[in-house]
Amino acid sequence: MVLNFDLDSIDEAAEKLLGLFPGARIFAFYGEMGAGKTTFIKAVCRRLGVDRFVTSPSFAIINEYSENRGQRRVFHFDFFRLEKVEEAFDIGYEDYFYGSGMCLIEWPEKIEALLPEETVRLVIGVLDDGKRELRKKT
Repeated sequence: MVLNFDLDSIDEAAEKLLGLFPGARIFAFYGEMGAGKTTFIKAVCRRLGVDRFVTSPSFAIINEYSENRGQRRVFHFDFFRLEKVEEAFDIGYEDYFYGSGMCLIEWPEKIEALLPEETVRLVIGVLDDGKRELRKKT
């Protein structure tokens, strides 16, 4: 699975991603700083019907949104600032990862050992022409 997109086609790419993994609840986004993880997650949230302004939870570690007028919760994680995996226990990661809401995770490599088996692992990279490539992590 490979999706190439730019800002003009990011919403379509987010829609395709959700269609490729129907029923998936946990998406982990790997990529270098500036690759577009937050920007892509914003597009996914738009496609899910989140009507709040989506921002990076860099300092809060987690932001919570409602999908489709409160039908389901969407949790946006940014684990960049974690120094050790045990810090994820402090935020109660189990409640989120094993609950019913959707989890969109930036910097999952910081908590790799805690990710459930069914996590959809994706890599975002920057192409030479400035477009982004999203592919399933192998």
